[in-house]
Amino acid sequence: MGTSLIRRSLAAAAGLTTLLTLAGCSSGSTGTSGEITLTVATFSDFGYKPLIAQYEKTHPGIRVQERVSQLDQHHNSLSTQLSSGSGAADVVAVEEGYMPKFRQVKDRFVNLAEYGALRREEEYLPYKWAQATADDGRFVMGYGTDVGGLAICYRRDLFAQAGLPTDRDKVGKLWPTWQDYFKTGDTFTAKVKDHAWFDSAGNVFSAMMNQTEVGFFDTSDSYVADTNPDVEKFFSDTSKAAAAGQSANLVPFSQQWNAGIKQGKMATITCPAWMTGLIQTAAGEEAEGKWDIASVPGGGGNWGGSFLTVPKQGKHVKEAAELAAFLTSADSEKKIFQGPTGSLPSLTEALADPAVQDTRKAYFNDAPTGKIFAASAKDLRPSFRGSKDQQVRVPFANALQLVEQRKASPDEAWRRALADAAKNLAH
Repeated sequence: MGTSLIRRSLAAAAGLTTLLTLAGCSSGSTGTSGEITLTVATFSDFGYKPLIAQYEKTHPGIRVQERVSQLDQHHNSLSTQLSSGSGAADVVAVEEGYMPKFRQVKDRFVNLAEYGALRREEEYLPYKWAQATADDGRFVMGYGTDVGGLAICYRRDLFAQAGLPTDRDKVGKLWPTWQDYFKTGDTFTAKVKDHAWFDSAGNVFSAMMNQTEVGFFDTSDSYVADTNPDVEKFFSDTSKAAAAGQSANLVPFSQQWNAGIKQGKMATITCPAWMTGLIQTAAGEEAEGKWDIASVPGGGGNWGGSFLTVPKQGKHVKEAAELAAFLTSADSEKKIFQGPTGSLPSLTEALADPAVQDTRKAYFNDAPTGKIFAASAKDLRPSFRGSKDQQVRVPFANALQLVEQRKASPDEAWRRALADAAKNLAH
């Protein structure tokens, strides 16, 4: 989920009831009546509440409780819990950007292949399945929850002010490439002075990077950001657009970012499926119908997505594995997509099902979100994520913020990103 960068902390935890705190609680407890309590830890609202209620009805001896925290806190806590050997939930979500890191300590997770996971391989998009496996596919570390897909969410009213088309098909034709997207941004900002073209340079850069087969690391897990021409070009194009005033200079998923969406400070947002729920919540009822969704530049793409894992330290790993399988079944993922979170299934059956394909979002001018996001997810070129991908992405995002804040030129920011990334890799 995303996510993503994401993805990206989503800050949805405040809207949920956290039934267990991260500290001082044991997982997988057994009550005096013999009832098993399983904990599920996520970093945002994964849409599990109705599914958990359904599961408890069909499994009367099991009670399920959720732990919800923000993205970085969630994964940092998991690292500590794995190191200490205690404190982890029975089922733990791992975001795709963190999966390479935790795959290095896979011995601390249950191999779900021992609980029938290999029978599910054909259910998944191939790249999604591969992200959570090791040992030539024999070790299955997690069940995929969602993929992000990728599109562009845009404000119809602001496009009209700029004299741009508002129909989603015509809008998508404005930007077959990212260069065309930035050119359209120049047109927009020349005509509409009090609104930015996009919300955050970091979000745009991440979307571009997620379309590359090789980004910061090559497939041998060697750092190549300083030699990969795609990284430099994407950074240059995005930073130059920010320097030209196309960015609203908002830190993604911050309170200011939410306020900016509500105030309509930007005309476009790079938009995976899970982003639609955040936009709707931030913009409020008064913006219904003003937002719409068009295809993403550069073809298909993905931003975000997670996996459900089962740490070995739990007392009821068999039951936890069964719960993880249920929460990631085709029926469950279809229900989640149709719910408020809008998270896109990572299962091919669910993606092709009319329940997904025919889904539309009334809030986004009745956009056919099922068709848009499913097509994007299927068309993307899988992007390799290195084991230290997160440590590298942060310096590049920070450098782009310096450009947005007029504290560095694009060239200065590029040099700063490379230097800071090298420092992070040295630690």
